Amino acid sequence: MILPKSFYENNTLKVAQDLLGCFLVFLSGGKSSSANGAHANECLNKYRIVETEAYCGPHDLASHASRGETERNKVMFGEAGIIYVYLIYGMYNMLNIVTEKNRYPAAVLIRALEPLPHPNLPLRKGKEFDLSGPGKLTKNLKIDRNFNSLEIYKKNYGLWIEEGEKIKSSQIKKVPRVGVDYAGEYKDKLWRFYIKDNKFVSKR
Repeated sequence: MILPKSFYENNTLKVAQDLLGCFLVFLSGGKSSSANGAHANECLNKYRIVETEAYCGPHDLASHASRGETERNKVMFGEAGIIYVYLIYGMYNMLNIVTEKNRYPAAVLIRALEPLPHPNLPLRKGKEFDLSGPGKLTKNLKIDRNFNSLEIYKKNYGLWIEEGEKIKSSQIKKVPRVGVDYAGEYKDKLWRFYIKDNKFVSKR
């Protein structure tokens, strides 16, 4: 079952933890490579979300929203369940999902995925298919800014999230976010979450 829009309207910290164990589903040959998302050679791929980061509103100094609304981050100021993809270092796309209420800028970054066996294909391995990091997963799945501002809760865009296994709170590790040393008091917030002992987590 695809997670509904209402799932993302909850508190960002809750959404970030509830996404762990859910499945990111990507239809290769979808929106990023075709205007109508229709290809004869489409392939449905499913991955378990194992690591996330929360960015919680306009006062979170680690968030783009702390600098006010801009052309780049305006998606964050919209409705929940919208995909927010931005580019860093001129080469890495970051996949985020907007959360909470309209005009309250918050989002969850998808940091790492666990690849799952495809019923008709062997499990792909190697550096070219490393999903243990936010830049790696978008690069290897070819998720780019063509997905920016689309709805994650609709199938017709070729990227959605489905319900998965419920991860117990005792199995969720809470640690500081990565690369936010500039964020003052917010740099030490335990707003990165991952499944304990999962080997696909980007950083422990």
